Amino acid sequence: MRGRDVAIIVICVALAGGLFYASGAQLDYINAQREKMGLVINPALENAPPSLAFATVAMGAFRGLVVDILWMRADKLKEEGQFFDAEQLAEWITTLQPRFAAVWEFHAWNMAYNISVAIPATQPDQRWRWVKNGYELLRDKGIPMNPKSIALYRELARIFQHKLGDVSDDVHKYYKLQLAEAMGPLLVSQDNGLTWENSAYFDALVQTPQQWSQIAADANVAPLIEALRKADETFTSDEAFVQAYLSLRQAPGRFKPAALDVIDIYRGTPALKRLDLFAKAFQLRHTWKLEPARMRELNRTYGPIDFADPNRHYPLDWRHPDSHAIYWATKGLSVATDIQDPDLKLVKTNTERIVAHSLQNLFRYGKIVILQGRADPPPGADTTDEATVWQRRDIFLGPDLRMFDPYNEALLNILAGYTDRGTLESLQNGHRNMLRNAVLSFYQAGLKGEALKIYRELRQRYPRPEFEVPLEQYALARFREELESIGIHDAREQVVALLTDGYRLYAIGDDQGAAGREELAKQAYNFYLASNPDEFRVDLPPLRELKYIALNTLLYSGAYPVYIQERLLARIQTEKPELYEELMQAEKDLLKRQQGSAPNP
Repeated sequence: MRGRDVAIIVICVALAGGLFYASGAQLDYINAQREKMGLVINPALENAPPSLAFATVAMGAFRGLVVDILWMRADKLKEEGQFFDAEQLAEWITTLQPRFAAVWEFHAWNMAYNISVAIPATQPDQRWRWVKNGYELLRDKGIPMNPKSIALYRELARIFQHKLGDVSDDVHKYYKLQLAEAMGPLLVSQDNGLTWENSAYFDALVQTPQQWSQIAADANVAPLIEALRKADETFTSDEAFVQAYLSLRQAPGRFKPAALDVIDIYRGTPALKRLDLFAKAFQLRHTWKLEPARMRELNRTYGPIDFADPNRHYPLDWRHPDSHAIYWATKGLSVATDIQDPDLKLVKTNTERIVAHSLQNLFRYGKIVILQGRADPPPGADTTDEATVWQRRDIFLGPDLRMFDPYNEALLNILAGYTDRGTLESLQNGHRNMLRNAVLSFYQAGLKGEALKIYRELRQRYPRPEFEVPLEQYALARFREELESIGIHDAREQVVALLTDGYRLYAIGDDQGAAGREELAKQAYNFYLASNPDEFRVDLPPLRELKYIALNTLLYSGAYPVYIQERLLARIQTEKPELYEELMQAEKDLLKRQQGSAPNP
């Protein structure tokens, strides 16, 4: 090779090396500009865990191949029922490919559904741990890594709606109770005289400082913080301090008496009021990832209405799984802008359905009644064990008719966004069925004006011969239809609605009508039991317990005037003390029945 050729080769190699170096030097700038201009789906990882950083660098271009192999293996293990092994592989995949949204979805679903039910129903606390792991994985890790993946928001919402909110799991009541009792303390500020039922509470949460440094720098609150630190070494800083404060207010026996003395000294002061609100808001934001401002917005949009003023919305009950489902579904929809991909369009439609179904569920089962146990635990039971404590409490969900208008308005808005015939007809079928159910629910609750308004809408939007008859005739035919095809959801709803209206009629002096409603409730109850003798898993509670739930529905639903409530209580106390005793006995029997010793209804 001549010297000239060698020189040309050397020059070309040097030039190529220089160009490679120059392009590499521009890579950071180019990536930054791509992020700034919105040309990347997700920003670069910051503060990544060491294991993730190592895997990302060490495997380089081979990561995709390894992930494909692990994914196929995990799917095979799932098909073979080896859920724990599949869970471990899924964890590796999320470490190698944190932007792979599908594996986060698979990982969470496997824990919440497959692994949880592999644990016996006699260990509800262990089942709950895996369900909780599932939704926390999506909420705390998957979504932060993939903040624009509507599929992850949809899956998170579905876990709350279906796994926690439905009755398909043998220990679904335990899940509902755990969520309700974890959220409950965060929705009340006794120091400020506010609860979640008052919109002012959420206004106060929104106005509360968001950072620990802000509350710690407050001249009024700082002495209280310092006093708690001196009283008990559990109080450190930031989130640990908040956790300790909330625990102190709920279970003071776990702390030194001096800490409770500090609370007593500051009780009623602006300092304690501000700290209490801050702690509740901080916990909602950092542990539950619920932003109070968004919660307030959803309250105003989807909260139950005031029948006296339909333009006024009460807050949603954030102890309820479906409220959480609405939060995450709507948040997913807010990031799903300009979706053109057919698969993503389907995900968007299913996410919108979650919102509609959750609002429907809140209409049918939105009222929460938690009964605290008074019975002694079984001999030898560990009273500190969470599963044992659960056996002394129970939770019931009843209808909240105030949720119809928010559901109806939301569904109509969803319908307006679709022109595709198949999807539109599917959504319209669901809407029509909901209207049919709502007519009967309002009619049986004695709210015939509301029932007539819904019936008119039903006839206008979905004209059919069956809707041509008068309201009374339609309601009777609908009730008979319900009895013909009654199931656990319909049976409970029908019985509670009839008993509630019976209490209303009794309160206003219509004893004959009240007796008729109670007789219909008994017929529906007995019809269901006779038609479903083998359904023990999700069977109806005893009738006396449904009477108790119906009484709570009338007294606390907000659908009935105060004078109705007052007259009902007065009549029961003076004329039917035996009914009062029966209802009180229902509370005791609830717990005894859970332990297998309650009498039959």
